[in-house]
Amino acid sequence: MPVPILAARDVTKSYGRGPGRFDALKGVSLEIYEGESVAIVGKSGSGKSTLMHLLALLDRPSSGSIELSGSDALLLTGRTLNVTRNRTFGFVFQQFFLTGGASVLENVILPLKIAGIGVRDRKRRGRAALAQLELEDKATNKASDLSGGQKQRAVIARALVNDPRIIFADEPTGNLDSATGAVVEDILFGLNRDKGITLIVVTHDADLAARCDRRIYIRDGLVVDSESAVAA
Repeated sequence: MPVPILAARDVTKSYGRGPGRFDALKGVSLEIYEGESVAIVGKSGSGKSTLMHLLALLDRPSSGSIELSGSDALLLTGRTLNVTRNRTFGFVFQQFFLTGGASVLENVILPLKIAGIGVRDRKRRGRAALAQLELEDKATNKASDLSGGQKQRAVIARALVNDPRIIFADEPTGNLDSATGAVVEDILFGLNRDKGITLIVVTHDADLAARCDRRIYIRDGLVVDSESAVAA
């Protein structure tokens, strides 16, 4: 049996103390394998975004463990953690988190700048990522001048620029109309299919979730069901 690329082992996450304590996750275990597309599905407040933040090493669980390729990811700290996260993950959020006054290329190459890649190399790689998303002609435009669909494609280019093994997509079509959203979905699933990038989608959209290989349903901080495309 292959080693999961990501795994959560009896993970809990609580906020606050005493009477005001809120248990966002109450003992979640799951495994995700390289090249899969997996939807984490739940209503607002179910704990799905909290789980994504833990899997992406953006936060630490209150108890339990997160494993990355079989190793305890919680042992990573400081610069080692930052470098691992930067090299391994790409992020596509509902909010674009683009700097409107900066150029599209400057936004896309930000992860490379953080990684210490030289100016010439990061511009080359940034333009290549934009070309994949058919946005190379917008490289020098201000990000604020892009349409919603173009902004989300720029965000996907930024997620790709470091050749990640895993892309996290948190409600990636939530701010887009249905036609533009369908285009963005096709891009993400194409990257999963053609490049073997593991795709983890956090959503409450049943149609988007149905396109994934597996769906993991979470409610009130617990996994309540899991199904594969074959079972569905």
